Amino acid sequence: MEESATDFTDCAAERPRVVPPPAMARCVAVAAAFRDAGARRRRLRVIVLWILLGALIFAGLFSLTVGPMDLSLGKVSRVLAENAGITGGSGTVTAAENVVVRDIRLARVLLAVFAGAGLAMSGAAMQGVFRNPLADPGIIGVSGGGAIGAIVMIVFGSRALPAVWSGTLALYAVPVSAMAGAIAMTWLIYRLSIRGGQIDLTSMLLVGIAINALGGAFIGLVSFVATAEELQSLTFWGLGSLARASWKLLAPAALFVVAPLFFFPRFSRSLNALALGEEDASHLGVDVRRVKRNLIALSAAVVGATVALCGGIGFIALVSPHIVRSAIGADNRFLLPASGLLGALLLLGADMAARTIAAPAELPIGVLTALFGAPVFLSLIVKRNRSLG
Repeated sequence: MEESATDFTDCAAERPRVVPPPAMARCVAVAAAFRDAGARRRRLRVIVLWILLGALIFAGLFSLTVGPMDLSLGKVSRVLAENAGITGGSGTVTAAENVVVRDIRLARVLLAVFAGAGLAMSGAAMQGVFRNPLADPGIIGVSGGGAIGAIVMIVFGSRALPAVWSGTLALYAVPVSAMAGAIAMTWLIYRLSIRGGQIDLTSMLLVGIAINALGGAFIGLVSFVATAEELQSLTFWGLGSLARASWKLLAPAALFVVAPLFFFPRFSRSLNALALGEEDASHLGVDVRRVKRNLIALSAAVVGATVALCGGIGFIALVSPHIVRSAIGADNRFLLPASGLLGALLLLGADMAARTIAAPAELPIGVLTALFGAPVFLSLIVKRNRSLG
């Protein structure tokens, strides 16, 4: 008995070194196939990121040539080079060309990139938090809260705070008020959507619809007491535009839009774990409540600042993550930056279309994004209904 046990042990120890069993061979082949597929997916995602970055750079340069003053790409390149101190020939660029490219168009392009990237990454983060491709900062009422804050400051700021409104702080009063309104409304939506200690998506969507309706009614009410100049500003905030882009506005944009974008990728692994479910994510060591709270606060800050700087621009936050997810999958390590690049590209393209379709007039950019985004949103709902049977 002792001898047979020893023989069995030796045979078991030697057997893997001789010929692997068929089941082991199949497992090895499957594991190798998964590794190869994962490597191909990673290469595809990296390629997509580089393509989006290259397309964004090209679109930004091309956007500098679009406008009432016809400028070639070579002329724009010389203006940028001279302002960067690369060339010393001061006679190659006129003063008018320098002002148009540097002070007007370049500021507008950068604002479009900042706002588009901020909206798209906020949308991707919100969809990851609620595990639903229909979640969107505009739909759940964050944009409506920012619009209410901006409208209050536009109409009543000059009357209640004349000293501030006549000073240099007037430029930043509306953005700060809009961001405060978005954050306050986000907190209210969050509190009203809690059910059994968890955030209920249906309740959040219903509260968001109510907030957006309240914002529309508030705009209509304020319009009766607003002056002609204030009505023009209300139209700007309601429909969205980049026409007021300036280098002075890029400072708050960099602070409240660009800075939070660097924090979103830090939550990519937590969002990947949340995709498995909140309970499974907790077992994996994710503080679900803290992650949700931080991401919602970041999204509210970014969306509030974007509404303050550009007005109400819808569907960029909804469409961009959906397109990227369809192309490269739902891994948030790649989804978040790719969504930001695509959102910036879409908003930049919409801004060029707004400036050229009805030239010399300019269409509201929010109208164009809605015309493009609404059909995509409807297709999402139809696809979701079909998947649910």
